[in-house]
Formats: sequence, structure tokens, C-alpha cells
Amino acid sequence: MSTIYTDILHAKSNDQKLLAILLDPDKLTIAAVPNLMEKINQSPATHILVGGSSFQGKHLSDLVVAIKQRSRLPILLFPGHPSQISGEADGLLFLQLLSGRNPDYLIQHQVDAVPMLEKTNLEVISTGYILIESGIETAVERVSQTQPLAREDFHYAAQTAKAGTLIGNQLIYLEAGSGAQQPIPTAMIAIVAQRISVPLIVGGGIRSKKEIDQAFAAGADMVVIGTAFEKDTDFFQHQYEQAKIKTC
Repeated sequence: MSTIYTDILHAKSNDQKLLAILLDPDKLTIAAVPNLMEKINQSPATHILVGGSSFQGKHLSDLVVAIKQRSRLPILLFPGHPSQISGEADGLLFLQLLSGRNPDYLIQHQVDAVPMLEKTNLEVISTGYILIESGIETAVERVSQTQPLAREDFHYAAQTAKAGTLIGNQLIYLEAGSGAQQPIPTAMIAIVAQRISVPLIVGGGIRSKKEIDQAFAAGADMVVIGTAFEKDTDFFQHQYEQAKIKTC
């Protein structure tokens, strides 16, 4: 039986690049879902991530149901806290904040999540989450009370990612953070990709098709777009039209 993770592995082995759209439930109403999903269904997205660093609302499951009714894309939870778990999704990125040393985000939240996860059929994918400095204090940094890794220290980021895979993380996620001023450096992506064998996700601060393509070329297996799509739901239409004009 095919699973989300085996599909991601298959895509990696075939050099098929994946694109996820991150939806923040703090900024999304159920009424806005139909129009939003129409835009997503017209985009090149392959996955939908749902979650945020500080969401405390009660409409997460209703949002996921509304999204699922209008899309066949896999829906993965991207939780900042155990309270952000819904059995209505298809899977969950079981995040371990490898770049920080706050025990709550290294193990405590994971332990607290187990009773809720055992009541669902969610596919749980162990994910090493590495926050990289991006020019501003992001929500992840503020909520987790941890410092990001220096954006110039490519090798330490790669060492951290490798440690995550040795621990058993099935995915590594390099994150610049929501609203980041700068995306992950392509040189860092390349070095991390060379050091690990598991799929590499890259997100944060990516604002154009050019930056998406650069992340893919450097070695990212999946790129995540959040703020850029949030600010302009026609992001993909605009970016890909511009790309066509430039190549004509």
C-alpha cells in the first residue's frame, strides 16, 4: 500500500521535485477555503501543509475537512504544539527541533502528542526541523525560545542534519521561518543534501519561481511556499507567466 512517505521517496529516486503550500490556520477561515483551494488546484503544488507556530484555535479539523473536500492532494499537519493535531488530515510531520536545545521541542511535545496520535490513523513522519537565521526573529524562534543556526555556517547545518538522520528522522526540513527576509542559502542546501540520504525539505523566505528553482537545483526535494502564497493567491500564475515571458 502506497503511503505519503513512500511516494516522497519514490519522487526523490526519480528526481521528481515536490512543491508544498503551507496554510496557517491562524490566518485562514473556513469561508475562504473554496476560493483558496481553487487557486491551489490550479497550481503546481503536490502537497498541502497545515499548521503554525502559535495556533490555538478550535477550527483546525473543520478547516482540514473543508480543504480535503476540495482537493486530492495529501494533507500533512505541520504542528507547532500537540494541540494542533487533527485526525482528519492524511499525515503529520512529527517535528523535532534539532537546531534548538529546548527540551520541550526536542522530546516533551512529542511525548505529549502520543495519546492523541494513537487515536488517529495519521501517517506520522519523523522530521528533523532545522531553523536557520534569516534576518529577523521569526515566529518559530519566538515561540520555541531557541536560537536559529547561523546562515553562514553551512557545515554545522549539515552536521546537524546528518545527526538527525542518524537519530532516525525520515525527513530533514531546513526552515528560514515564516516571513523570513532571506531564504536558505543555496550553498547550505547543497552541502546538506550531499550529507544526507533522506528527502530534504526547504522553506521560508522564498518569494519567486526563480528562488524555487534555485532551491531545487541546489538539492531540495520539496520546497514549501507559505507567506508568498498567503499574500498573493495568484502567486503561481503570476510567477510562471513572468517566467514564460522571460524565456520568449
